[in-house]
Amino acid sequence: MADACLQCASPLSRDEIGLTKKLINRGCTEFLCYACLAKRFDVTVEELRRKVEEFREMGCTLFD
Repeated sequence: MADACLQCASPLSRDEIGLTKKLINRGCTEFLCYACLAKRFDVTVEELRRKVEEFREMGCTLFD
């Protein structure tokens, strides 16, 4: 499993890996950090963090 962001090489958290899979493709093998995902989707990092919590509350298994 990748441990660094594909674009900026920042270390990745499990939530960032799960969010990349959720937003881009569950089959991803390369992942983006919060900052790079935020740029890609034109949202803030805080908005992405809130979505992770929403997904977790909904029981999404990518965010166990």
